[in-house]
Amino acid sequence: MIITYLAGAIALFFAMNIGASGAAASVSVAYGSGAIASRRNALFLCGIAIFAGAVIGGSEVIKTIGENIIPSSLLTPKVVLVILSSAALSLFIANLIGIPLSTSEITVGSVVGVGVAYKALFINNILVIVSFWIIVPAAAFLVAIVFGKGIKKLQKKYPNLEKGKNKQILTVFVIIVGFFEAFSAGMNNVANAAGPLVGAGIISINTGMIVGGVFIAVGAVLLGGRVLETNGKKITKFSLLEGGAVSGTGAFLVILSSIFGLPVPLTQVTSTAIIGISTVQNGANALKKNIITKIIKVWIVSPILSLVISYGLIKLFVESDIYEVVVLFSVCAATLGTISLLKTIREDSRTIYEEGGGI
Repeated sequence: MIITYLAGAIALFFAMNIGASGAAASVSVAYGSGAIASRRNALFLCGIAIFAGAVIGGSEVIKTIGENIIPSSLLTPKVVLVILSSAALSLFIANLIGIPLSTSEITVGSVVGVGVAYKALFINNILVIVSFWIIVPAAAFLVAIVFGKGIKKLQKKYPNLEKGKNKQILTVFVIIVGFFEAFSAGMNNVANAAGPLVGAGIISINTGMIVGGVFIAVGAVLLGGRVLETNGKKITKFSLLEGGAVSGTGAFLVILSSIFGLPVPLTQVTSTAIIGISTVQNGANALKKNIITKIIKVWIVSPILSLVISYGLIKLFVESDIYEVVVLFSVCAATLGTISLLKTIREDSRTIYEEGGGI
């Protein structure tokens, strides 16, 4: 019983962190563009939309996380505790070293780690999910390019498009689109906290949607201010139309994914939409290699980090297989050591080249 309560507590803590780290960013376009002047109002709107999304449309993604990655029979309270702890720990480590991980990918990776430990995975379902981690951001990029070209033509034809009464109309439009982006975040992200609990039969789907939605919303309202400020300042270089296109693209694709029960990374969808708009406005120079590399690294690191942690915790605390843990730790240490060694060798080679020296 203590383990069950502890799993529930970690799920609620994880839900608040999901709201703080990602959900608040969904209204950053509306806030950064000035459509919503008050940070408090922006966060409050975000909280309402997230809760509505979780309650109205969160069930399908919850089923995917709880039933369609590994057999639900494996989800005992102790295993659920491992999954949620792995996801929360991965997010904590990422925050410490400044890597923006996807909570959806973290959670899926944690569940897969359990499946690997027990040699029980629904491989086909996992391949579908992973493929959509590529397809959906790519679609966001292409859709944003189409919107961006249309906006560019409109701005040339109507230079005063975002002035006077038109600006008021566009402001309302951006606020509505921001609401639906936060709504999509609630639909997709509530499963990350509630899915394992539902799969284990600890709570019902309806309870998971309501309680999970409440805590993600609370996390966004109480802890999302810094994320909102950061993203809002970054997004102000876009016009109201451009910002609306970014939010609208993300909202549409994530809502569509949620209807089909697919956990997708909202942050990466939004990032690729921004790159798409920037490509139209600034040309091919907008496709900076470091940005694309960062997105790819996040996509790869997010699930693998949580998978390794989840697998290790299962072997250590559930199966008490210390030998597996030692092997896993050794592999991780060897990998980090090799990366560090290669970095040192490159730095030494660069120094020799620049200074013209040798041993």
